[in-house]
Amino acid sequence: MEMTNANILTRERAIQTVQDEVMLNAAYIDGEWMTIEAPATDIADADSYDSNHDSSYDLYDSNSGTIIATTRLCTKVQVEMAVNAAAAAYPSWSQTTVSTRASYLNAIAEKMEQQFDKLVGLSVLNNGKPIEEAKIDVSDAIACYRYYANLITEQATWSEVSTSESGIRLLKTYAPVGICALIVPWNFPMVTTAWKLAPALAAGCTVLLKPSEVTLLPELMLGNILSAIKLPKGVVNILPGAAEVGAAMTCHPLIDKISFTGSNTVGEKVMSQAAKGIKDISLELGGKSAIVVCADADIDHACDLIIGGIFTNAGQICSATSRLLVHESIAQSLFDTLKVKTESLQIGDGFDTDTQMGPLVSEQQLNQVKKYFDLAAAENLTCLTGGEILNRQGYFAMPTIYTNVLVTSQLWTEEVFGPILVSQTFTDHAEAIALANDSQFALAASIVSADETAAVEMALQIQAGHIWINEQQIVLPESGWLGGFKQSGIGRELGVDGLSAYQKSKHVLLSH
Repeated sequence: MEMTNANILTRERAIQTVQDEVMLNAAYIDGEWMTIEAPATDIADADSYDSNHDSSYDLYDSNSGTIIATTRLCTKVQVEMAVNAAAAAYPSWSQTTVSTRASYLNAIAEKMEQQFDKLVGLSVLNNGKPIEEAKIDVSDAIACYRYYANLITEQATWSEVSTSESGIRLLKTYAPVGICALIVPWNFPMVTTAWKLAPALAAGCTVLLKPSEVTLLPELMLGNILSAIKLPKGVVNILPGAAEVGAAMTCHPLIDKISFTGSNTVGEKVMSQAAKGIKDISLELGGKSAIVVCADADIDHACDLIIGGIFTNAGQICSATSRLLVHESIAQSLFDTLKVKTESLQIGDGFDTDTQMGPLVSEQQLNQVKKYFDLAAAENLTCLTGGEILNRQGYFAMPTIYTNVLVTSQLWTEEVFGPILVSQTFTDHAEAIALANDSQFALAASIVSADETAAVEMALQIQAGHIWINEQQIVLPESGWLGGFKQSGIGRELGVDGLSAYQKSKHVLLSH
């Protein structure tokens, strides 16, 4: 979808949207915005609040490092209210007709389309994405709601299961899993929310949604949309909060399922908390994905795919192909071209239409990347280009490539979540596959080759949940996503599997 007016996508317009439409200092509970009060200073009332809870939270413009707005975050008090609202709404919502649920999903998509430019502007402002990337994000979110609206209407209410027994019939149907806690990250606001929320609503679940406190501005617009379409009260509850809120959600006895996207460290805590009460769980965690460039690859195209796989969203992508494996026969030529293309990338303000790579999302993430630059220096890695924080306002790091990196290096084994590519050469496909699989993560991979048959054969042997061949990292609503293998997570999102994640199958056996 194209923006209607290029002049709308400016920082000034986005800030005006924040002032006019984004509900700060509030949580969306039981169908309305409820004010988050400042922590009580009176000792008699202090027990209502967590003693570590800060009453204010600053939202930053990552391009300049300046504060856009200040808001208050939820505490366990709002979590309890939201759980009660979701529990009260569940009996009715879970029994709504498929067509009713589909109509609400389509209505969300329609409202997002109507506010397309505003949502893009808020994403650029709060996340730092270049305009074109933010436009793709909003379009992907819209497509996801529409996809699940269609998918749920196509799913048979009852299906007959063939059995070897005579005189009986076996029927299969689906029921919603229950009340769901959805915890989404900051790197793809609205997108990962849609990946979880759309199938949850399609299945008939009620929801507590915790967007990342780092990128609240585009996410909070969803509450306005839900009110505008008159979604029944309590079906979706939006809780802007930090780790305290996530923990309260995952530990709550009335929560039936948790879907979490984030780091492995937090994912392990979520999994441990979900164990009490045997909650259903989906986890999308870390990645250290490989891109394999074969000897017959077109070098120019391969370099474009490499750059797209690691420098899109400033490398802040769980599936970022941050390990480059290139056949030794073309390595020098590829690195020469890759260096030129990387150094020609326009780095700057996301609102500048010429920008190809924007800032990192926060000072914390900038410091994370700097830590790996320092590690690379300590390990004496060969830096092809980059390797430095830019000396300017905002949270900017140079797109960086290291060559001949040992597989024992921390930069080779650990997820950086920034614009850092490490590389190695290989001699044959077997070595490339072994190097690609030599990781604790197995989320995604890319292959570049002129021989599609050979590439598909490699894809069968590479351990990853999603693999691209000669293509940029396009993620379609129809394709299964999340989890991968090994420590990259549990479960799947998107596609038919994404709907199944919020359903339980039921079987009924009866006489023929």
